[in-house]
Amino acid sequence: MSQFWQLYLDAIVFVFGAIVGSFLNVCIHRLPRDQSIIRPASHCPHCQQPIHWWDNIPLVSYIVLGGKCRQCRARISPRYVLVELLTAVLFLVSWLKFRDTSVPMAAIYWLLLAGFIAATFIDFEHYIIPNEITVGGLVIGLALSTIYPALHQAETWLGGLGWSALGACVGGGVLLTVAIIGEKIFKKEAMGMGDVKLLAAIGAFLGWPAALFSVFVSSLVGGVVGVMLVLIGGKEWSSRIPYGPYIVLGAVVWMFWGPAVVKWYFNFLIG
Repeated sequence: MSQFWQLYLDAIVFVFGAIVGSFLNVCIHRLPRDQSIIRPASHCPHCQQPIHWWDNIPLVSYIVLGGKCRQCRARISPRYVLVELLTAVLFLVSWLKFRDTSVPMAAIYWLLLAGFIAATFIDFEHYIIPNEITVGGLVIGLALSTIYPALHQAETWLGGLGWSALGACVGGGVLLTVAIIGEKIFKKEAMGMGDVKLLAAIGAFLGWPAALFSVFVSSLVGGVVGVMLVLIGGKEWSSRIPYGPYIVLGAVVWMFWGPAVVKWYFNFLIG
């Protein structure tokens, strides 16, 4: 493939990611409110006026409108353009990683990344992760592992399903154990079941090593952020902190750099 066509396809993937990010914004806004993600069509949450297609072009419209609704001039949250840009960049990174080896793997990663982005921003705002993302992700992960066993480096559909189920059990089981022990120690809910189901879905897609890696990274990063929020942000030790985004961070690191990070870490420990 010529360099021109490679750049052309790269640009198409970036634009496609931005379009998916625009749809994810709908999911992020509506799913926690138990609203349909299909109807009504896109509208301003302030004045309820429909948003015309020329005001709904990913990335571009936000800049042209100056981050404000054309009708009522109410400010549009920067989260909308951030989600579109983040989705576009991650889709492109996934495409660049797999375009020469496995296009189906890139597409599966797109689906997983879309769920991660929606889960992250919903959890940050509402402290929940909807079942549509977690349970749906678990089911889809099991199904795709059966259809495309190479997702787990397996050769048969049964092998793919088996590794996916093992990953789901390990991921969900680890956090469920932590949640039960934490509740007994602290006499209150220590971890939401949304986090448990999220890690089970990650295990179903990426396998048990990815699930354990995500737990390690999320514990490390989440702990550091929690301490900083207490020391700098004035939060109490008992304040709620969304844990799902840090699980997602660990999974994304694994998707793109997992084995290299693990190798570096063990070399660092050995000295």
